[in-house]
Amino acid sequence: MQITERICQALMKGRHNEVVQLVEQALAEGLAPASILNEGLLRGMGIIGEAFKKNEVYVPEVLVAARAMKAGMVVLKPKLVAAGVQPLGTVVIGTVKGDLHDIGKNLVGMMLEGAGLRVVDAGIDVSPEKFVELAQKNQAQAIGISALLTTTMISMKGVVDAVKGAGLKAKVMVGGAPVTQAFCDQIGADGYAADAASAADLARKLIA
Repeated sequence: MQITERICQALMKGRHNEVVQLVEQALAEGLAPASILNEGLLRGMGIIGEAFKKNEVYVPEVLVAARAMKAGMVVLKPKLVAAGVQPLGTVVIGTVKGDLHDIGKNLVGMMLEGAGLRVVDAGIDVSPEKFVELAQKNQAQAIGISALLTTTMISMKGVVDAVKGAGLKAKVMVGGAPVTQAFCDQIGADGYAADAASAADLARKLIA
């Protein structure tokens, strides 16, 4: 079995120590950092993401796989930077003003990283101005906003309006338990995702 396949398998099983050892071994064998990233780490997270969408794996499996990916990235990141490998794009994520829920947002962040994107996490209870400021500062191509309460959903329109008002080209993605495609269309957002894995697919599509 090729070492990138072994990295992929170890990541899917959430074996973070093994992922670190295999990434180090692959680098020592002279494998290109981009190959280790794409054929090992990102491929593993991609498979987990697809399985998650089909309800074949659940949140705990995604979390341990994401932790293994993060562990591998700690070793790999300096090599990727040195090799000039760039992330596919930057996404600012956060929970809207008045909403203090972050489990879904954190899961989306992990999936976005697993799809090869750079993530800037604005946290919870984020104002429209803060989303705009972070998107400008980080030259983000997309902004992902979530809400878990019907009462805070209305804040999403404020973010869409603020982004447009600031003349940003960043695409706004929405998600969260009460959010629907119809609501997304109503407030003029660029895309809606029903789950974390779909959010990663959507972000890649919007950025491309």
